[in-house]
Amino acid sequence: MNAGSADESVSPRRSIRSFVKRSGRLTIGQQEALKKLWPIYGIEYQPAQILDWQGLCSGFDGLKLEIGFGNGDSLVEMAANDPGYGYIGIEVHEPGVGHCLMKLHEAGVTNLRLISHDAMDVIERMIPDACLDAVFLFFPDPWHKKKHHKRRIVNQAFRDQLVRVLKPDGIVHMATDWQDYALHMAEDMLGDPRFVNMGNESGYVEKPTYRPQTKFETRGLRLGHAVWDLLFRKI
Repeated sequence: MNAGSADESVSPRRSIRSFVKRSGRLTIGQQEALKKLWPIYGIEYQPAQILDWQGLCSGFDGLKLEIGFGNGDSLVEMAANDPGYGYIGIEVHEPGVGHCLMKLHEAGVTNLRLISHDAMDVIERMIPDACLDAVFLFFPDPWHKKKHHKRRIVNQAFRDQLVRVLKPDGIVHMATDWQDYALHMAEDMLGDPRFVNMGNESGYVEKPTYRPQTKFETRGLRLGHAVWDLLFRKI
């Protein structure tokens, strides 16, 4: 894939991460997928090069990105149901990446590529300006303890990057089953005049039909959690 020089004005490397990289055990199938399928569907993290997004969008109407796709089942389904758009999925956990590779290959999905690295590093250093039609953030780690709130990915720096990488009228769609995090997301987004709220006065919308039910959502519902979807459009 062709790439150009990255903007040297990116922010310095962050010391606070929005995730903890777990050392999950890879199944034999996941190991084989990482070995054989990654060269086909994977994009290596390259902090000194930006993505050739126009190349990725060749033959598609645009490009959409999901942050933290988990095991990838819902991302594969979403991409399969939306063949007119190219998709990029970002996930740090190798078992999830391996599982997603198997699923997208089995399903014959050709409009999806994966990156295995910290999403904020990828967005800051590899994603060019005004290239994304949508950014999805479904069920991120809520970091529910107050002392860990600083680890939540939704913050000023995240919003600034969304404004940079989204096209005009591009959307950001977030979902969580933690009410406190939903309130945090809504407050952050509603207070940013660069985005238009597409939900009710509290910032919430009914679950859009294009979003499949995720593994984390299923677990939350089983535990009796409600689910909140938030949808905002970049001005």
